[in-house]
Amino acid sequence: MTQGFRARLSERFSELAKDRPLQAVTLVAAVVATAAAAAPVKPSAHHALFTSIERAVAETAPPQPIEMRLVWEGADVDGDGKADFANPTGQEPRTHDAYGSGAFGARRDGGSRRHEGVDFIAEAGQRVLAPISGYVTKIGYAYSGDANLRFVEISNPALKLEARAFYVDPDVDVGDTVYVGQPIGEVRSLQRKYPGGMTDHVHLELIDRRGRRIDATNVITAEYVQTFAAD
Repeated sequence: MTQGFRARLSERFSELAKDRPLQAVTLVAAVVATAAAAAPVKPSAHHALFTSIERAVAETAPPQPIEMRLVWEGADVDGDGKADFANPTGQEPRTHDAYGSGAFGARRDGGSRRHEGVDFIAEAGQRVLAPISGYVTKIGYAYSGDANLRFVEISNPALKLEARAFYVDPDVDVGDTVYVGQPIGEVRSLQRKYPGGMTDHVHLELIDRRGRRIDATNVITAEYVQTFAAD
């Protein structure tokens, strides 16, 4: 196949690709097959020709759909290259509903106190993940006299932190060692306790060595990453 023929073939293909990319690719493939049968092509020229065709096909193929996926990143505070925190439900923090806001520091009881944790939206029965690594130091009741709603407390002596995950039906016991992201129980519904509009959630409190509450959204952050949609 001569240099001039290849140039004319490329020009013709470009014209066709504007309106009918699939037909253009088919035409080029047919011409190449015919030319190859009529006159042997040197291996190097054969490779170059088909490389050009492959490139043309890639340029005319429709772009693969891209989706944005929400992932949660836990901060690495001890510098070991691994996350030290995890979102206990994998869902976003609760915003406003009939009972107020689930954000850290939100007003409670008419402003007499502040919300000491972050409420992460959940579905009743879903798994709850350990927000930090450590030891289970307490399993208690979220409300006095209500044995249905409990919390799991995890202490991490190395980080000098405690984490309390509320509204959990635990499947761990006091003294157990748990690792960040490990399932520790299931979410309990809040609909009986707060009928008429409370969003089911896990209330997460992080407490530093001085007993101060920490805003969990400072160490558990959301990020959207690109993923290619499945065919």
